[in-house]
Amino acid sequence: MLRATLKSLLARKLRLLLSGLAVVLGVMFVSGAFVLTDTLGRSFDAVFADAYAEVDVNVAAKPKVELSETEGEQVAAPVPASLVERVKAVPGAADVQGVVAADGARLIGANGKVVTSFGPPQLGENWLGESDLVKLREGREPRADDEIVVNAALAKAANVKVGDRVGVLTLAPKKEFTLVGVFGYSGGRDSVGGANEVAFTTPVAQQLMLGKPDVFSNISARAADGTTPEALRDEVSRAVGAGYDVKTGEQLADDASAGLKEGLSFFNKILLGFAAVALLVGTFLILNTFSIIVAQRTRELALMRAIGASGRQVIGSVVLEAVAVGLIASVLGLAAGIGVGALLAYLFGKLAGGLSLAGLGVPPAAVIGAFAVGLVITVVAALLPALRAARIPPIAAMQDVATPDRPLTKVTVGGAVVTTIGAVLLFLGLSGNAGDNTLATILGGVLFAFIGVALLTPVISRPVVSLLGAIFSWSVPGKLGRLNSGRNPRRTAITAAALMVGIALVTGVTVILDSAKGSISALAEDTIKAELVISGSASGPRPPSFDPAVLDKTAAIPGVQLVDGEYGDMATVGGKRTWVAASSNVAALERIFGAKATAGDISRLAPDQMLLSSDTAKDRNLSVGSTVPVQLSRGDARTYTVSGIYESSQLTNPVVLPPQAAADFAIPQPIQGFVQLAPGTSVGAVQPQVERLLADSPEVSVADRAAFIKQQTSQLDTPLRMIQILLALAIVIAVLGIINTLALSVLERTRELGLLRAIGLRRAQTMRMITVEAVVISIFGALLGVVVGTGLGAAVVRALKDEGITDLVLPWGQMVTFLVLAAIIGVVAAVLPAIRAARINVLGAIAHD
Repeated sequence: MLRATLKSLLARKLRLLLSGLAVVLGVMFVSGAFVLTDTLGRSFDAVFADAYAEVDVNVAAKPKVELSETEGEQVAAPVPASLVERVKAVPGAADVQGVVAADGARLIGANGKVVTSFGPPQLGENWLGESDLVKLREGREPRADDEIVVNAALAKAANVKVGDRVGVLTLAPKKEFTLVGVFGYSGGRDSVGGANEVAFTTPVAQQLMLGKPDVFSNISARAADGTTPEALRDEVSRAVGAGYDVKTGEQLADDASAGLKEGLSFFNKILLGFAAVALLVGTFLILNTFSIIVAQRTRELALMRAIGASGRQVIGSVVLEAVAVGLIASVLGLAAGIGVGALLAYLFGKLAGGLSLAGLGVPPAAVIGAFAVGLVITVVAALLPALRAARIPPIAAMQDVATPDRPLTKVTVGGAVVTTIGAVLLFLGLSGNAGDNTLATILGGVLFAFIGVALLTPVISRPVVSLLGAIFSWSVPGKLGRLNSGRNPRRTAITAAALMVGIALVTGVTVILDSAKGSISALAEDTIKAELVISGSASGPRPPSFDPAVLDKTAAIPGVQLVDGEYGDMATVGGKRTWVAASSNVAALERIFGAKATAGDISRLAPDQMLLSSDTAKDRNLSVGSTVPVQLSRGDARTYTVSGIYESSQLTNPVVLPPQAAADFAIPQPIQGFVQLAPGTSVGAVQPQVERLLADSPEVSVADRAAFIKQQTSQLDTPLRMIQILLALAIVIAVLGIINTLALSVLERTRELGLLRAIGLRRAQTMRMITVEAVVISIFGALLGVVVGTGLGAAVVRALKDEGITDLVLPWGQMVTFLVLAAIIGVVAAVLPAIRAARINVLGAIAHD
């Protein structure tokens, strides 16, 4: 039986290769995700170990507001300069230095634009001199207040050289400096971890990066000979007290690396999610392939039963083939995954500004995941065909027929049950009744919904395919292709379902994001009563900002009626982290944003007063007259009195503080500006004047309201494109499924095709017949995907109504594009099977058994 199975497997190499390719692509994603995160994780370990190699002990103040990775930029509290002397006095401490190092120093390049960074920090530092790690490559150290040095990576990115006058944006507006030196790192490196670094003299760094003199962001110390870092840490900790975090350099490296690895784990989950989609589509392909093979081997399997093979042996024969395919696919997928992981790591390193990558590694999780996924998916997909093969009676060996299709009753009932389960899970997840398992419930609902629809597909395939095929029935090949596509509902349904999954996911995501864009646009159009908006697009964790003086100068332009500058920060309000805003002109809350007071006065604010949205007031059980402690990113905590409450909306902030509070924000500069013009004033007359005022703020620009809204909503286009690209893999697998189904179908119908050729069907007509069959199946799958995706997308939009997504926007243009693309996919998928069908030897085909 084993020899027979192996011979049968080798006789169908091409067919099984096509089905195995689907598993290869899915396994590639799984193993590639683990290889990528392992490589980048070890790379960051090395980077931070190197960065803190010269630090034995570090002293830092605990941040005023603790933020998570997703809540924004963590602002370190300043350390007083007097603490440096206290640390120096600790026994065993040597080479104690006050360090200024804070994110937010943006250099303006030779092209007049700010050098951006997508991930690595843009550090503003005090120059501490050369060391074993840091070496000047050109020029000298900064000595005057208007002199800086930069690392080689930043000098290259900005295209600047020693002697140039350059602009730098910090906590303060643009300031001009002379570049007097360029430094690099040991090993010929231009940066550490891709960071851009600007080093000032210590007093200038303190003022520009920390906002006040005689403070540092941290203190570093080396342990004297005979003192371990751990012992020095304990001594320093006792000396400085409980208000400071004292850690060894090794602890700092581990903490920094762990934070980045947490972000990588999220990216890893995304890749594994797309792998799951690819494997789900691949399951349909494998199931179809083995179903067709079992149908074609009816007589062969019946003969085995007739000569004594048991049902268990027949099942073992089919499962053994699946194991062989799974093993080969897992090996190939693992190899491809290693290559993809290495490529993605390389691209990530380039994007991160030249991150030095650790050697490529293959973690055990990648190997285990590859073989576990590859084998399990293949065997599970082949199990139903194997059970069907075991039920073939020995008498079938005497019949020249394939296994007939069984009634669809059980499949229909099963599909209805599974679809109902999916609908219930989606309802629970989207309605917020799933507790802490919301995401898992929604994903489970989507999975059950897809499987349920796939099970129901055979019921509707015959009438729908017949209707679609009528479009091509104007010729004999078209009629034959239509009949062929509907002759086996199960096979057609499974083939179409593979394409359905990919297109349904793309359609659903498009519906959700387009609805979000439409809702935001409509809300902003109705709410914002400003003709001009000053803003920029963030290229990192720090939002662009501009000089507050621009607001006063803009207000002086003839025809300008009202100007508002908006500041923003994460703060601790009444013990809870909350986004807070400060407005340079509180009257804008009513006049520009249309906010309506529900209690108190919202048209003015004293320095010790605050305004709340109605939702925030209700959640915190606050009212006019309540006092609330507020801790901002900088400065000491202050208590504010609630003086007014306004009606909540998607465009109003939960908390509004007086403009004086912005001095203690992480970014003490406005991040947006709104300009309302007097009636009859032309936007075209005012906009150029505001643009000239922003000449020293290259991160931002001024646009009319329509352009601003388009700029804000266009940020959703990037994730949509990424999702579409990744889901294209599922569509590629679906194309393989159509090719595989048609190729096996052509082989199954060899005698039939020979008879058709014998009675006059020409080669070109044979190819057209196969092409029509492929196109009909493809369009059927795309139509299912569009309908299912639209339904799922609409359900999510409905569930997000309270989050501000109120308008359902259907992407009609993309839906039509998907259907046209499906027709093209059908034509492409039919090429090889059609050529094979056209080349069939007529006499040999008629004699085919």
